[in-house]
Amino acid sequence: MRYPTIQSRKKTSDIIRYNSDLTTTNSKITLDQNLFSFLLEGNKSVQYAGKKITINPNQFFLLSAGNCLMSEKTSAPNGKYRSVLFFFDNELLTDFFTRHSMPTRHSISEPSGEPFLVFEKDAFLTNFVDSLELILSSVPSLSQELQRVKLEELLIYLSGCYPGVLRRLHDNSYYSERDFLIRQVVIANMYNVVTVEELAFLCYMTLSTFKRHFANLYGTSPRKWFQEKRMQKAAEMLKNSNLDLSEIHLELGYENLSSFIQSFKQVHGTTPKQYRLNSLDA
Repeated sequence: MRYPTIQSRKKTSDIIRYNSDLTTTNSKITLDQNLFSFLLEGNKSVQYAGKKITINPNQFFLLSAGNCLMSEKTSAPNGKYRSVLFFFDNELLTDFFTRHSMPTRHSISEPSGEPFLVFEKDAFLTNFVDSLELILSSVPSLSQELQRVKLEELLIYLSGCYPGVLRRLHDNSYYSERDFLIRQVVIANMYNVVTVEELAFLCYMTLSTFKRHFANLYGTSPRKWFQEKRMQKAAEMLKNSNLDLSEIHLELGYENLSSFIQSFKQVHGTTPKQYRLNSLDA
């Protein structure tokens, strides 16, 4: 399944429906524009270099342009994933800040700012999303003027309810300094089920470039570094908690128990079960 995008359409904004009956995990998405993602049914998570969050239909995202990983789930085995997507470019957001005497975003050299903002739906916002669905059902082709009016309506309302929050959105298309970004990705995903290739994508690098810079920073390969950090954590959990192995291996980002046991033996020279018994005898 391909996530909808407006690449190459040369539009300043676009409103579309996005429905699916499939579950996706860590789809690599490059957003050329900012995006309001209104979830109607199902669950959705988004992960940028240093942050990940999951929303439900009572919430919605404002996502910055840039690379991210998206996961989408239906709410029931035979359910649907339904959403309305509102794409718009930086020019419209800057114009809004200027006309409403709102400061522009931080300098692109600053690693501050948020890659996404999460809002709770209220009665107005629920009706606003309903109005988008009504427009999509009634108008064969949405004019740019109509879309700008709807975007203005939404931004004005959010600015009133959440003063200053919109200014925190960080433009990920101008990503942070390389080493900072790598460290941010590593810390945020130390115990997540994410491949090295996916980490490289979040850092806007090829796999080989990411591995080379990672080795310069940490003195080893990503695979070995993550394995050692996770096994250090595993040893602490075996000593200091009553969690069983099935709980520990999931919490540390291992999809199956056998690979967790194998990694533990490689680092500690014994099985997790034996390690726990030895720690009790010590």
